[in-house]
Amino acid sequence: MEKTNFENLEIYQLSEILSDEIWEIVLKWRNLAQDTVGKQLIRATDSIGANIAEGSGRGSAQDNRRFLRMARGSLYETRHWLRRAHKRNLLLSEQTDKLSPIIKELTPKLNSYLRSIDETIKKNKKDR
Repeated sequence: MEKTNFENLEIYQLSEILSDEIWEIVLKWRNLAQDTVGKQLIRATDSIGANIAEGSGRGSAQDNRRFLRMARGSLYETRHWLRRAHKRNLLLSEQTDKLSPIIKELTPKLNSYLRSIDETIKKNKKDR
């Protein structure tokens, strides 16, 4: 299957890596942890990539920007749930060590991509 534009984005690829890592971690938790923190964490993490994809497919820079902002919100929600999981001793230190660099790389890259879309919108308005 040929890749679409969003699949070539580094931010999308990082979101997939993060999402898959979270999935594997949560699968090993007990039922209570899976049903509470786990489901929220998976939903938030999966939502990052889903919003990047949806925004890319909407066809306008304004829609793309709106969905990228939702992706950023989902990334921050993911960080919240990871903090809760850490505080509740659900994450092993090696899991945290594996997730932290992904989040530290994804956060500024997502913000940078969002700024580039903002600049495109401003340029398009100026050119009218």
